Amino acid sequence: MTALATHALTRRYGDRLAVDRLSLAVPRGGVVGLVGPNGSGKSTLLRMLLGLVAPTSGEAQVLGQDIADPSRYAARVGALVESPAFIPVLSARANLLSLARLRGLQASRVSEVLEVVGLTGREREPVRRFSLGMKQRLGIAAALLPDPELLVLDEPTNGLDPAGIVEIRALLRRLGAQGRTVLVSSHLLSEIEAACDSLLVLRFGRLVYTGTTAELLARGQVRIDLRPEHDGDEGALAAALRRAGYDVERGTTGLHVLEADEDRAAELNRTAAAAGFTLRSLVTSRDSLEDVFLEMTGRDDGELALARAERPAPGAAPVPAARSAR
Repeated sequence: MTALATHALTRRYGDRLAVDRLSLAVPRGGVVGLVGPNGSGKSTLLRMLLGLVAPTSGEAQVLGQDIADPSRYAARVGALVESPAFIPVLSARANLLSLARLRGLQASRVSEVLEVVGLTGREREPVRRFSLGMKQRLGIAAALLPDPELLVLDEPTNGLDPAGIVEIRALLRRLGAQGRTVLVSSHLLSEIEAACDSLLVLRFGRLVYTGTTAELLARGQVRIDLRPEHDGDEGALAAALRRAGYDVERGTTGLHVLEADEDRAAELNRTAAAAGFTLRSLVTSRDSLEDVFLEMTGRDDGELALARAERPAPGAAPVPAARSAR
């Protein structure tokens, strides 16, 4: 059974098409990343799935129940969407106790979730004293109160310091390993790469990729970056490597040998030495998730604006990605 499924799901705001005939299926269990440029429809999709916004057309199910009646699945879902809202003069514990009573949950659950998010010892302080990062932790704690099967988190690491980000990443992976489905929307692609088992990539309200994180990363370009002992030899070394059949680009940090993996590193070193050059560095690298994502969706506002202008009218064939992922 799927945790989430949509069929031709569409949402319009006047003339703006926020989600465009979106069809997807997310299996249960694991951590799923929801990514896309600003305006790609991520927040609108989350709101429709949570019953906060009604679709213009199409269908969707959450935990096997139609989103037309969110009451049938709301008790099994926890969510943190945008900035969490709490009563500033009340303590973290008092805020969570209020939410637990509203949902008919045991008070003991409050202590459990405070410990999970690392707020034990600070739970009796008024929320007005909390930093943005601490409020995010408290928001995650509130989302965990019902011990949900599906946890929806929008920018869960917003405002956290590096140590806090690592802790939340580990928490997400633990929750996913327990059999929950954790849907995470974030602009921090490095964190998505580290925490998520699979990805949904949206662009202009349409799905441009669904699958595992590893499969998407495998589309990235592999290259070998190298630098000669003397910077002034870069041009001559590049020419020698091209004559040997390598695809070479010059960059600000040295030479890049494209479509070359680590198995060819020793061969490259020998080729450079045979041509009379000593290398001071030779490193194999692969495109990050951010690199692959930008190739799929557009690298800057100019590319996105051009792609948006070329976008076909509703009912036409889906728009291709701004650049094809390698």
